[in-house]
Amino acid sequence: MGTGLKPRHITMISIAGVIGAGLFVGSKNAIAEAGPGVLLSYALAGTLVVLVMRMLGEMATAQPDTGSFSTYADRALGRWAGFSVGWLYWWFWVLVIPVEATAAADILSSWLGAPQWVWALAVTLLLTATNLASVGNYGEFEFWFAGIKVVAIVGFIVVGVLAITGVLPGSDVSGTPGLRLDGGFLPNGFSAVLAAMLLTMFSFMGTEIVTIAAAESPDPQKGVRRAVNSVIGRIAVFYLLSIFVVVALVPWNSPELDEVGSFQTTLQAIGIPGAATIMDIVILTAVASCLNSALYTASRMVFSLSRRGDGPRWLSHVSGRGVPYPAILASTAVGFLAVVGNYLLPDRIFGMLLATSGALALVVYAIIALSQLRMRRRLDAEGERPAVRMWLFPWLTYAALAFIVVVLALMVILPGQRVELTLSLVLTAVVVAVGVRHQRTTSRVDLTGAGTGTGARR
Repeated sequence: MGTGLKPRHITMISIAGVIGAGLFVGSKNAIAEAGPGVLLSYALAGTLVVLVMRMLGEMATAQPDTGSFSTYADRALGRWAGFSVGWLYWWFWVLVIPVEATAAADILSSWLGAPQWVWALAVTLLLTATNLASVGNYGEFEFWFAGIKVVAIVGFIVVGVLAITGVLPGSDVSGTPGLRLDGGFLPNGFSAVLAAMLLTMFSFMGTEIVTIAAAESPDPQKGVRRAVNSVIGRIAVFYLLSIFVVVALVPWNSPELDEVGSFQTTLQAIGIPGAATIMDIVILTAVASCLNSALYTASRMVFSLSRRGDGPRWLSHVSGRGVPYPAILASTAVGFLAVVGNYLLPDRIFGMLLATSGALALVVYAIIALSQLRMRRRLDAEGERPAVRMWLFPWLTYAALAFIVVVLALMVILPGQRVELTLSLVLTAVVVAVGVRHQRTTSRVDLTGAGTGTGARR
């Protein structure tokens, strides 16, 4: 593997990971659940993500690796753990491919005609080709995708604040009517805040990609340190401020929220012309960014698994440019089959496939926390001091684990989450069982440098 990602790529990848497509597409569901109290939902979910990123940053600055937390779990907890979390994470991102491809196809089909499956195929093949050419192409695409998302959100916040303060010329609303009407800040009580938190939590998935990508940059420690240190500010600005603008200006139970989305509804309420077109462009960029990252992340994870002997050996080959092309093609092929399945399989069957990934973020976060507990003690014993260190160790790590347990319990108690939890846990149990069996039947391999630029197979 090479070092084709530049510092500016790593910076923007870290931003792009924070700004997921779920912010634009999924926030309307969370707002409908909790009303303005959704701000607490995002704050709670964001706090967990900040703690997890701090833990992951500590391990990534100590031992940069494209296998990221899968490799750290292997080293800290055992081969079965690295095997399990790696394949579960790969499955999560492979399922993202059809979801995002279909979302992009919906917009392109409405603009240009032609069947949706044509656009889904075209977008998937285009981004696959760019990923195959060089890792720098992934970074360059993500650089511009992230730039568009940042400009869009900052512009949205600025316009929204001007409208709230009453100084935006021609605005149709002012003040914070959404916070005062229809039940106030918590119209459905605090239990709705917890229910909405479950919806918001998975929109943060992707924040951790920077620790995978940084291993293919000239200075991994610097890139990860910057991303981890800035994640609090980015969550506060991109999520809390933008959602505050929405709930301040638009009634939480407005039917337009469900029909056209939270950001578009707000722009229309303010009186911005062409709001629908503006948001279509932003959402198309967001889903293309997410699809681009899905292809990259899935391929690097399966490449790392292969390098460690936890996947087919042929997936560990790389091109002369340091691109793991078999891993990219294999991940794309499975993702493409899922795209086809999205159009051919009954909605219930495809929905059940998607549901298997419903709680995988929590599984990944829990394994990251457990790995950090073990690795931190090992680093301290060896006298190593990584550039990023977890705050108040080990108490905040224990707090994050407790938080994850509480969220899993909420998924059992609250309606609408049990199917996703059950299917996710069944899949996790199956993969862990395979991982344990794999550990017993295969010999241990040396993980030194696995997934990095040393010793790559060709």
